[in-house]
Amino acid sequence: MKFIGAHVSTSGGVENAPLNAKAIGATAFALFTKNQRQWKAKPLSDKNISEFKKNCEEIGYKPEQILAHDGYLINLGSPAPEALEKSRDAFLDEMQRCEQLGLQTLNFHPGSHLKKTDEETCLNTIAESINITLDKTKGVSAVIENTAGQGTNMGHKFEQIAHIIEDVEDKSRVGVCYDTCHGFTAGYEIRTKVAFDKTFKAFDDIIGFKYLKGMHINDSKKEFETRVDRHENLGKGTIGLEPFKFIMKDKRFDNIPLILETPNSDIWAEEIRMLKKLAGL
Repeated sequence: MKFIGAHVSTSGGVENAPLNAKAIGATAFALFTKNQRQWKAKPLSDKNISEFKKNCEEIGYKPEQILAHDGYLINLGSPAPEALEKSRDAFLDEMQRCEQLGLQTLNFHPGSHLKKTDEETCLNTIAESINITLDKTKGVSAVIENTAGQGTNMGHKFEQIAHIIEDVEDKSRVGVCYDTCHGFTAGYEIRTKVAFDKTFKAFDDIIGFKYLKGMHINDSKKEFETRVDRHENLGKGTIGLEPFKFIMKDKRFDNIPLILETPNSDIWAEEIRMLKKLAGL
């Protein structure tokens, strides 16, 4: 079964996310549990939590159909001790919010070395950050998002993600979210069936499909291998529609959230209908 949705607004409270997802015909959704551009936010209230759970239950969204996303300021691989501590505290808070909401996954960008340390040290620091957080929480998996490799961001190579996972102590609580735009501009070709199969064979060989916990379904404004992160609506960018047809017909991508982060939210309902049709739903 394909779970298809978008990263919806939580304006007015997290409890509105399921309602916003339902309004666009989504069978999955992503959300921020707090303001993604601030370090701290007021705690979730009992009302926020109970209403979120009630809305999910009434509409029929189960935890495996929901992918939370952490804030943009967090850098779990930061070479600066104060910034690293701040990032780890914020990441723990995000994981605890997921615990409160009954969610099972928190999607995050791995981190950046900022040209102040080497890549291996950064990857080791990211894994250490994950281990520290998992030790203090339960029931929520840390889901690493592949990146475009813009600037000094880690996670644009499958080997980097595999390195992080290898160093995570509780491998039952770590996973990957594959972003099609990021992968494409990082150098993973998917525009033909041959290229698509080659890329995901490499993913399976290096990381393993058992770790795939979600996908971000995005076209790209930028060309292949430019290492620039600019999303585009489906079929309007440099990737085109073909790869999304492959995904929708491939059972390896069943039963995980397939999430639009395309820039024009006004056509999300249309894009979801198109993806559902491609999946035969």
